[in-house]
Amino acid sequence: MHRAFLKQTQALVTTAFGLIAALAWNTAITTLVHTYMPTGSGLAMLFLYALVVTALAVFIGMTLARAASRAGLDDDGK
Repeated sequence: MHRAFLKQTQALVTTAFGLIAALAWNTAITTLVHTYMPTGSGLAMLFLYALVVTALAVFIGMTLARAASRAGLDDDGK
């Protein structure tokens, strides 16, 4: 019971810090896009922001998957 509690607590704290990091990146990227986009381009800015975040997520996901595969940590059953 005690071990399960510690494991669950670790997972929750790790997730909480991941959320905080995601919110920090959200603010940083939003500010960056606002800095380089002209004022009055609200909808265009939102789409640009969505594209930047999506591209960043795909790039990081692929990079981490490749690193995990090289380290033998992939779960595809090989």
